[in-house]
Amino acid sequence: MSDTSLFSLSPRDEPLAARMRPRTIEEFIGQDHILGPGRLLRRAIQADQLSSIILSGPPGTGKTTLARVIANTTKSSFTALNAVLSGVKDVRAAIETAKDARSLYGRRTILFVDEVHRWNKAQQDALLPWVENGTFILIGATTENPFFEVNSALISRSRVFQLSPLTNEDLYAVARYALRDPDRGYGKFDVRISDDALDHLVSIADGDARSLLNALELAVETSVDPFPPADGSTIMIDLAIAEESIQKKAVLYDKEGDYHYDIISAFIKSLRGSDPDAAMYWLARMVAGGEDPRFLFRRMLILASEDVGMADPNALSTVHAAAAAFERVGLPEGEYFLSHAALYLATAEKSNTTMGYFDAKAAVEREKDGEVPRHLKDASRDAEGMGHGEGYNYPHAYRDHWVAQAYLPQTLRGRVFYQPSERGYEGTIRDTVLRRRELQLAAMDDDDDIEILTFTPTDRGRESWRRRVSGARTATLAAIRDAVFDAAGIARHHRVVVLGSEPGVFVWEAMRRAPEGLTVAVVADDQSREAIEAHAANIAEIERPVVFAGDLSAFATAGPAEDAELAERVVARNVAMREPDKTTVFRTLAAIMSESAVLSTAESIPRRAQRLSSLLATTGAHRDVIDAVGDVESVVFSDRTDPRFNWDVDELTAALDSAGFVDVEIELRTFDEKRRIKPDDAKRWFGEDGGVFAREFRRRYAALAERATDAALALTGADLPWSTTVALLRARRP
Repeated sequence: MSDTSLFSLSPRDEPLAARMRPRTIEEFIGQDHILGPGRLLRRAIQADQLSSIILSGPPGTGKTTLARVIANTTKSSFTALNAVLSGVKDVRAAIETAKDARSLYGRRTILFVDEVHRWNKAQQDALLPWVENGTFILIGATTENPFFEVNSALISRSRVFQLSPLTNEDLYAVARYALRDPDRGYGKFDVRISDDALDHLVSIADGDARSLLNALELAVETSVDPFPPADGSTIMIDLAIAEESIQKKAVLYDKEGDYHYDIISAFIKSLRGSDPDAAMYWLARMVAGGEDPRFLFRRMLILASEDVGMADPNALSTVHAAAAAFERVGLPEGEYFLSHAALYLATAEKSNTTMGYFDAKAAVEREKDGEVPRHLKDASRDAEGMGHGEGYNYPHAYRDHWVAQAYLPQTLRGRVFYQPSERGYEGTIRDTVLRRRELQLAAMDDDDDIEILTFTPTDRGRESWRRRVSGARTATLAAIRDAVFDAAGIARHHRVVVLGSEPGVFVWEAMRRAPEGLTVAVVADDQSREAIEAHAANIAEIERPVVFAGDLSAFATAGPAEDAELAERVVARNVAMREPDKTTVFRTLAAIMSESAVLSTAESIPRRAQRLSSLLATTGAHRDVIDAVGDVESVVFSDRTDPRFNWDVDELTAALDSAGFVDVEIELRTFDEKRRIKPDDAKRWFGEDGGVFAREFRRRYAALAERATDAALALTGADLPWSTTVALLRARRP
């Protein structure tokens, strides 16, 4: 039998928060990024194909509840342990039970370990062999960062899912569900809660469903004496009762845990980013959570030099003075000094040029120690015998108390470690520093002791260069792919649809970027579908992409895949380039996208394509052939009846607007590559069976067709410069 004792209190003895735990995945509220339709974890639970997972997140976000849902869903044996109450002995007992279930009945066992971070390394290690050989499927729950608190060996065998605090909308849904449910909640009574009372409970709960339900329970059950009243009784909850039920928000902050590191990171980055409002907020969060003010001052002292530095040298003095004042005054008045220091740093000019020291440090560690220049050596001991100090120029003896001379070792002459910024005080000294550096470099050039080395590359790299050239088209396609995906902003849990030309190139990138989401590929035909499915054959079935063979219109008509909702990201290449009605294309795309979903596509612009006439000029072709090709290019590329050539950025923008997209961004980018011309290209350009260009050329310049073909054939075998202009498009569905 499955051990679910962790969840098995009598409902009559349980508080409201325990009674209202969801029993099925459909009842689960929130965490759409991992449990929404089409998400990997939801599909795995519904298909009962779960692999080992770690659930990480703050209290009250549903980690234990999700384990309970899995227990109610799976056909596997289910064993639950609490790491606070269990030890190696309990693990061994669970192992024996799981081994019996596997050998006698062929049943898998899911082991849920709540607060798994509480186990020490030895206890966690005891699970490893059994997770490794499949005796257990582990579900670990932790409020800490699993990458710090859970053994790396367990992490490497598990997927990590992070649960987030519930949104206010989620909390409203939880509260209304509890008030409506007649069996587990208060649906048997007529509970009337005012809007401001419910708003207060949700606000103070701060994303914690357990805190909200506990407060709601207290508000309802203390409003009637005795409780419970008769069925159908009216219970009034106003703001005053709500405020008594949950008076103060608990600040989620652990001085030794993950929140400590996350919030101090947010504070420092807000100071560095010159956002005084955010700095005040994170500072208040830490002080309210009991953070040591001395720790905060220590971090601000570091930032005063690291990130403000020479742009405002007074920053270090100001923070140091505030820290000293705090030591004399203490809390609570000392909060003024914390605020003073933080505001100064947040509003100060920024420069990180003090980092130049670490470049110098790296030079010391990597390179041979440089000899101290003779004129800088100590002259007090052996100036006469060894000439130490000879040639040193005393700066105060010169105008402006400065003279150009070398101060670095000869091996480092000309090395630059400090680059003054243009900000604040540093901006006022920048010109002086740079001018003096130029004079010092000139002085070193006049030094006969300086050896000037030059280096000329040999021909050994030419072959590797040629190999790179031959793969340039692949590199260009990869660059386009990366630009499209970077603009899309894909999260690991997103539902992504890939379409357009060469979708196979994009499918694997989508799967890499959204491993806990869903990738759907729309391909032109069954052959393309079979190719992708063959490549995905070695991937676990639950993780494979969904492949649809057909055009965009057919895909939109077919609707989303089973258990999936609309796409949150659509990535494509040339999805609209050849289409005569681009507005219809974008409207169809909008129909498969969810609200606020993002479209990111790269559309090659044929009318801005590489001109053949410019390449023919390199072959020695006659002027009349080149002029004829240029004339036909002008005609073809400006043909307003051809959907490939009758559009540019303005038309693309208008089509997106007409389709209802917002936040439209279009960036023109030219990709330069080396392309090897083949004999088939010459036939396509000028042959009798060629395309649009060939037909137009032969219609206008039939007498030149043979010579033009010969000129094109002269290009074959050469790696020629080829440019492609692409419109990188990003737009959002409202």
